[in-house]
Amino acid sequence: MSLAFGAVIRVLEQGLVYAVMAVGVYLSSRVLDFPDLTVDGSFPMGAAIAARLLTVGVHPFAGTLLVPVAGFFAGAATGMLNTKLRISNLLAGILTMTALYSVNLRIMGRANVPLLRTGTVLTVLQNKGIPPGVSAFLLFCIVVAVVKLVIDLFLRTEFGLALRATGDNEAMIRSLGVNTDSMKIMGIGLANALVALSGALVAQYQGFADIGMGIGTVVAGLASVIIGEAIIPPRSVGMGTLGAIIGSIIYRFAVFLALRLGFAPTDLKLVTAVLVIAALSSKSIKQRIDNSERRKAVRDVGTEVSL
Repeated sequence: MSLAFGAVIRVLEQGLVYAVMAVGVYLSSRVLDFPDLTVDGSFPMGAAIAARLLTVGVHPFAGTLLVPVAGFFAGAATGMLNTKLRISNLLAGILTMTALYSVNLRIMGRANVPLLRTGTVLTVLQNKGIPPGVSAFLLFCIVVAVVKLVIDLFLRTEFGLALRATGDNEAMIRSLGVNTDSMKIMGIGLANALVALSGALVAQYQGFADIGMGIGTVVAGLASVIIGEAIIPPRSVGMGTLGAIIGSIIYRFAVFLALRLGFAPTDLKLVTAVLVIAALSSKSIKQRIDNSERRKAVRDVGTEVSL
């Protein structure tokens, strides 16, 4: 029982730490309607910067808080490629992601940086007397709660409303005098700031930063957002961010169950694809079932009338 409980707690921890990334993907994909592939580069960049800063003696909390700044500039670079140079959003994200691969290698100096003997935000909490089995869960709960609160409040401000309007109807909000280019740059920058923060926390949680840890991150983030939307309809900003968080936790539990059922780690990308397909098709399947039931009800009524 204790082993099973410990496994569930670890999955919850993973779901929470990746939920920060999922909220960032929600901002770019749903609020701005911008398919941003920069995520696959900014996530390992956050891990790389955190690992570099921690190994040279920077305080873990200070080093972690500096990471979102770099993530913001990475996202802003994609936004500028799209808005100023008129490069398509997909290609702009691919270009930035490709460039960040070399940047991340420069930052780390090698492909993998271990953090097992380096002080992290988790070891700081443990040194304060918080048990190792509780520190990660407690920290990630606090971080996710703060991120959700800040993003929800931000999107309700005048600037946040303009950001949301840019994603809903860019032509309309531009006609009202809003600089939609600046909105996109700021929005994509903010999304990647959250993604980089998640990468920094994941690196400290798993004890290393690796150049390949960002592969498939955007797909995992979209899977979390889509699963969350299937469970919690995003009728408001708060519901949207909550859905992304819940979706991240469910996605990690699905991966955990897949491994328990005997799937190899190399099959996890296939599992992710199946989960996304199932989440995307659930709405249309439900609509078809409802339409079929309506047609059947109409036929039954018609039969009764004819009799």
